[in-house]
Amino acid sequence: MRLRVRNTGDVVDEYRFEPVGDLAPYARVEPPSLRLYPGTTGTVEVSFDVPRTPDAAAGPHPYAVRITPTEHPEATTVPEGNVTVTPFTEVRAELVPPVVKGRLRGKPVLAVDNLGNTKVTASLSGSDNGDQLSFDLDPGNVQIEPGRAAFVKARLKPREIIWFGSRQERPYTLTVQRSGVDPLGVEGKFVQRGFLPGWLATVLATAVALAVAFVVIWLTYKPDVRSLATEKTAQAEPGAIPAPQASASAPLTLPSPGASQEVKPPEQEAPGGDGGDAADEGSGEKEEKPASGGGGGGGGEEKQAESEPLTGDQIVGVGSDRCVTVPLKKGKANDGTPLVIQDCDAKAANQRWEFRGDGTVRSMGMCMDVAWASRDDGTLIQLARCSGNPAQNFAMSPAADLVSVMADKCVDAMWSGTANGTGLHLWTCGGTPNQKWTLRTP
Repeated sequence: MRLRVRNTGDVVDEYRFEPVGDLAPYARVEPPSLRLYPGTTGTVEVSFDVPRTPDAAAGPHPYAVRITPTEHPEATTVPEGNVTVTPFTEVRAELVPPVVKGRLRGKPVLAVDNLGNTKVTASLSGSDNGDQLSFDLDPGNVQIEPGRAAFVKARLKPREIIWFGSRQERPYTLTVQRSGVDPLGVEGKFVQRGFLPGWLATVLATAVALAVAFVVIWLTYKPDVRSLATEKTAQAEPGAIPAPQASASAPLTLPSPGASQEVKPPEQEAPGGDGGDAADEGSGEKEEKPASGGGGGGGGEEKQAESEPLTGDQIVGVGSDRCVTVPLKKGKANDGTPLVIQDCDAKAANQRWEFRGDGTVRSMGMCMDVAWASRDDGTLIQLARCSGNPAQNFAMSPAADLVSVMADKCVDAMWSGTANGTGLHLWTCGGTPNQKWTLRTP
């Protein structure tokens, strides 16, 4: 821009020019000073060279030029103006480290840098060739201010375990997806090691082979072991009878030669009393006694605990026919969890929502919330502790829009997505199917 200066005094004066304001480091005045005679006018040119960095935020910026006369410094004047910096977007992503090693899992970190001068909203996903890995990204959606970075923790798990053998390299890609632009992919490599070393497999195979060979040899060449006790007994004289040993409790009586003897088996005494009584008792029928109904058994009947009934309605997307869902971790809902859409389940408590009289929409004991109480397009819709904040007031319009009363904008399925796991954010109401919702009572 051009700045005209007139000397309204009565002496020759020199005027110095100095830019001030937020954009002063990027402003230049040519020439930096003017020497004017009384009643004459001079012109200087003010130019701005704004760098392509996050330091110069997008939007209007006021500026001024301080004009100081040399002869009359008390007559300094400061004309003002306005410069609008246009927005630009630049996102970079990097895996730290790019190569991870492990047997059961790998844990790289994805660093996403916003090098532009506007806020960036993005979602993240992972993929690989052959579907050999599963991906768990925390968080799955990010919002990054200009000049800031977000760090996403990734957990890689192989779908099959390598028990023995050499390690295998499994390349994968983590993708940063933003609305209206091509996805940004970052490639990495997961080196999966064998669970047990290869030499151990060789040792075990050798040991099994030796054991099998030993069993085969044993069965084939089994030694013939015989006892000579029978043969020695046959050689003994038939009339030789070994002398019995006398009992310590009773004297031994030898029978006279030629007398016949009757050998009787010893009588077996019934335990706990004489034999007659025991036999009588054993011949009778056993009487069964009825089980006592007294005490705390109550007849042995079990009572089945009744679960609490589910309350509230499902919020179903018209464009996706999927329900607004609270993602759970270990069966619990956490404060600050971004909301997504999932297949509707009539028995899922994390898909039930209650529209309260105070304007809140509640599930799992917490409230639907606009993150950071922002009114900007792209702000995440999350679950948060109920606090009475205006960011937690929502209403269903007659046109089937779920509207944030504070921002006067609609709850929107990101990028018109209809798949499971699509996130929700705030967006200017446009009447599109991804902004239309219905209430369903299962």
